[in-house]
Amino acid sequence: MSISDHPRVYGTVALTAAFAAGILVTLGFKDCYPELENRYQRRRNRNLSRSNGDYGVVVPTANRVHRESLIFGPVRLEDHEEVTSNINSSFDWVEGIEGCIGNTPLVMIRSLSEATGCVILAKAELLNGAGGSPKDRVALNMIQDAEERGLLVPGRGDTIYEGTVGSTGISLATLARAKGYKCHICMPNDMAIEKSQLLHHLGATVERVNPAPITSPDHFVNLARRRAREHEAVHADGSVGFFADQFESTANYQAHVKTTGPEIYRQTGGQLDAFVAGAGTGGTIAGVAKYLKEVKNLWETRVVLADPQGSGLFNKIRHGVMYSSTEREGTRRRQQVDTMVEGIGINRITENFESGRVLIDDAVRVTDEQACRMARWLVEHDGIFCGSSTAVNCVAAVVTAMKLPRGSRVVTLLCDSGNRHLSKFWKHIGDMGLENDTQAQAEDLFAELGLEELKR
Repeated sequence: MSISDHPRVYGTVALTAAFAAGILVTLGFKDCYPELENRYQRRRNRNLSRSNGDYGVVVPTANRVHRESLIFGPVRLEDHEEVTSNINSSFDWVEGIEGCIGNTPLVMIRSLSEATGCVILAKAELLNGAGGSPKDRVALNMIQDAEERGLLVPGRGDTIYEGTVGSTGISLATLARAKGYKCHICMPNDMAIEKSQLLHHLGATVERVNPAPITSPDHFVNLARRRAREHEAVHADGSVGFFADQFESTANYQAHVKTTGPEIYRQTGGQLDAFVAGAGTGGTIAGVAKYLKEVKNLWETRVVLADPQGSGLFNKIRHGVMYSSTEREGTRRRQQVDTMVEGIGINRITENFESGRVLIDDAVRVTDEQACRMARWLVEHDGIFCGSSTAVNCVAAVVTAMKLPRGSRVVTLLCDSGNRHLSKFWKHIGDMGLENDTQAQAEDLFAELGLEELKR
């Protein structure tokens, strides 16, 4: 039988010839490949060096071997893996200090979770990179909102004025310098001295004033508003004064609708049974509540106010009346809230708090002693060194958790570090004897807080 009688043979021969040709081409290309790759790597490294400012150092490997090529004779093959210096060439950076704000971690507090049988999570707002508190979000949003409305113009010499007990002022002072503004802060003179010292080092003008009722023109908030109005008369340079007005500006709670709320939702997968937070301006609790309930429809999630002694918000939520027992004639020690806790607690309704008030389901009152004992507990058991408002949040989170089924998930905030509370809050903790080396470490959380009745 002739080959012409079998067409399949032609296909087999052609396939074999093509396969052999492919082998020869591949071997030839492999001999040429090292030189081509070498040229490519040299060009790539030059480009990286230019874009990295000549910091991308490449160290070639000198280990080389030879082998015979079937076609072209002896060729030199090289190990083209390169050892590079420990320089991040992915260009994963943020622009400016404002890029360090937000996306803070959600931390499980082990000791509180073990004691309650629930998962207690705290959003570490003290890790915000500008002022180290949730007020970074607020300050940035208020500045950006003012810029969008033409009320602030970078480089014009404008000054941001604000009345604050500290944290918002620190955030504003930091961002003001970064964005080309000046900052003027008015604050009560009974706040921790390290806050005003920090503001001074941040380049802000600081006015410490005597505590006064909000109806007084000398109240620190009213003074800041007045200073902003007087700015143009005092500074004849074309610059303007902008009163940030954190208590009434809706840019405050909107910052938390846009950032804090979505972050908590994402970090928990939307699985949370309660959110607990204090209120000074009310922006945090209102903004997060609005996002969780109105945007994500988590109407079953309980929003709980953590309120220090002397504040009227507890009774406003529980009974609809803005009143504290310390308001009685002859009983009040301070012109503001009768507590050593700073940053939360107030005896008036702000625009920010009112925006989310109907979304708050419950309130927990926390005494100064409970806050002090919780702060020390967190240091001893979790290594968390916090300020007074964080301690109040954590007490309220424990109380809230004990009203929920085991395994429930409660989210609160770590507002700021104890570094800003050394001369007042932490000094008082020391005066209570809670830091004595001879004192045994407390092991019963509920006994320590005077909450034995909550034990399951």
